[in-house]
Amino acid sequence: MVILRAVLCGCGAMARGWVKAIAADPDLQAAIAIVGLVDVKPEVALALAAKFDLGKVVIGSDLDAVLAETTPDILFDIVVPAARRNVVATGFRHGCHVLSEKPMAASLDAGWELIRLADEAGRLHAVVQNRRFISGVRRIRRFVEEGGLGELTGLHCDFFVGAHFGGFREEMDNVLLLDMAIHTFDAARFIADKKPLAVYCHEENPRGSWYRHGAAATAIFELSDSVTFTYRGSWCAEGANTSWESAWRITGTRGTLLWDGAESFRANTVADGDGLLREPVPLEIPEPADPRQTHGHASVIADFVAAIRSGQKPETASDDNINSLAMVFAAIESARTRQRVTI
Repeated sequence: MVILRAVLCGCGAMARGWVKAIAADPDLQAAIAIVGLVDVKPEVALALAAKFDLGKVVIGSDLDAVLAETTPDILFDIVVPAARRNVVATGFRHGCHVLSEKPMAASLDAGWELIRLADEAGRLHAVVQNRRFISGVRRIRRFVEEGGLGELTGLHCDFFVGAHFGGFREEMDNVLLLDMAIHTFDAARFIADKKPLAVYCHEENPRGSWYRHGAAATAIFELSDSVTFTYRGSWCAEGANTSWESAWRITGTRGTLLWDGAESFRANTVADGDGLLREPVPLEIPEPADPRQTHGHASVIADFVAAIRSGQKPETASDDNINSLAMVFAAIESARTRQRVTI
């Protein structure tokens, strides 16, 4: 099988997760050869190459020049959101398929432009929504899809993590909604398999926050088929962190599923009977339908590689992922206007 040549643009902390995922997976190692690294600080790219023993890769700060020299099949786009449009467009201009870090664009209009550019170039563009490629999310999707809760009625998520990143996040606008909540929004959309219709959101930057703007938010989404999705989140809540995957309560006409975002699952229906409250009856939650889809970054990259080779659309293709991005920007607009916003 032909090895796909890849250039990686943006060699900071996030890039290490991508390269580590490829290095740790024998199938990805056999499928992908990293032939170039690009960063505005070449020394950062050199450090990444040394850390992962990438050999004689081409290193530079000029993406155009590195792509021209290496002629890759794939561009891995791991730059900050403000730089994404130009990086992706450059990749398409050189005939690359592009896999981008999330969020897929710095605005909804920019997201639609990237979809147009991908279509014009005849190339794939997808987004690393790695948190839908984990065992817990896949188990819940299968359970809901197979009718374990009856008809779905609601998804409710809590995300409270005191994360001290330093760097660009602490200076971002709408940092929680734009940089982190999109993971939960995308997972909820995937689990429910419903269309987002509208949102009301309150955003704040609580006292004591070490972020410049928008470290906390509460949102109520209306999904199709009368399903409600609620989100409560903070990136500056110290002392009792939830999982990075959030803590979930999912309700249906038959029962409720609870997931702590880690290893604890519990699902119950209720026994027939009289009285104020019915007795809970445990339900079995199935394993993921396909274990290969549960390895985070590695599974996203493998899905992208398979799509290139088969001609099929990857699961996180940008023309689908823009629905998750639309949830984010609608929530931001609702918080700004203090109004319900349609999606």
